Amino acid sequence: MSAEVSYDKRRLRGARIAVATVFCVHGAVTGSFATRIPWIQDHAGVSAGQLGLALAFPAIGASVAMPLAGAISHRFGARTALRGLLALWTLALTLPSLAPNLATLCAALFVYGATSGMADVAMNALGVEIENRLDKSIMSSLHGMWSTGALIGSAAGTLAAHLGSDARLHHLLAAAVLTVLGLIACQGVLDLRSAPEEEAPPRFALPPKSALVIGAVGFCAVFAEGASLDWSAVYLRDVLHTSPGLAAASTTAFALTMAIARLAGDRVIDRFGAVRTVRTGGVLAVLGGILVVAAPHPAVAMGGFGFLGLGVAVVVPLAFAAAGRAGPNPSQAIAGVATITYTSGLIAPSAIGAVADATSLVVSFGLVTLLACGLMVGAGVLRTGDRRPAESEARSTPAPAPEA
Repeated sequence: MSAEVSYDKRRLRGARIAVATVFCVHGAVTGSFATRIPWIQDHAGVSAGQLGLALAFPAIGASVAMPLAGAISHRFGARTALRGLLALWTLALTLPSLAPNLATLCAALFVYGATSGMADVAMNALGVEIENRLDKSIMSSLHGMWSTGALIGSAAGTLAAHLGSDARLHHLLAAAVLTVLGLIACQGVLDLRSAPEEEAPPRFALPPKSALVIGAVGFCAVFAEGASLDWSAVYLRDVLHTSPGLAAASTTAFALTMAIARLAGDRVIDRFGAVRTVRTGGVLAVLGGILVVAAPHPAVAMGGFGFLGLGVAVVVPLAFAAAGRAGPNPSQAIAGVATITYTSGLIAPSAIGAVADATSLVVSFGLVTLLACGLMVGAGVLRTGDRRPAESEARSTPAPAPEA
């Protein structure tokens, strides 16, 4: 029996490493795209407001396609589904830089977002399953690996922008490398399969009330995250008149602090609790927003984006954890929170662009700072994100298929 338990633990540790690598690959795609947004804007010939409209389409695509991920996993099994969905996402990186105008950019970003959302649901579901079986917090560190991937992708994008390289070639090479890495990583994830008599998950379900209040806090965090990730490079270029390379580096600074905070997040949350962690993060996010808005120099603005990343880093993993423990139907609550946070991702880029067109990007990030205050006010609803004793967390899960 002890040998069997030891084998199971080794398999779970291997599956955790595999899923962490998948998170890293997923994040690298986002980082690779975000640092080249100014190039894509110039290539497509769109204004700030039009760019804001186009940047709403990834979240639209994700919101439309996310419900399909559950049905795909139900039909093909978790491993096969993740392998296919992740490959579609990495290959979709090539599309936005090919767009010559607003219409084609919106279409490309819709596909980009749809593939991202489906892969996101599949990998988070596997992460939650491993967390339950290991009986310890790992979601923050998994999201930390996503941020690490975003950091790597944005660092490569910063170098590419500094060298003045064509984003089409940059994204083609990045997509090829990340697709191969993703396929290799997917070989090690748990191959969960639904029982033959189990019904496919519903394509749409109204979120429970518990998910609405938890999702509201996640909304504030994702709004700040999406605004910073998509607009930080444009902010430094247009407001503080920096070079393309330095502008892209602001995205790297944001991704760096997100990665550090998430990788350390599990230990911090276990020690101080979800509420105190998020409340302190809210203070840091507000400070970061103030620094961005008042920045007289690019270095100050980059520090502000760093504080924003540090402040919002663990909120989304805690929102999913809290939703999963807040009611009798964890999957429905998690889906509800996911819908709300993706809605925030839908609103943030277009709202920043619309406010910037009407006033300025400085005023846009004043709005980000105001929403960051919601983290301090609403942190209490994430109390259920704290880990509970194992006996209160046990839940039945489908048995994994035998390993090949």
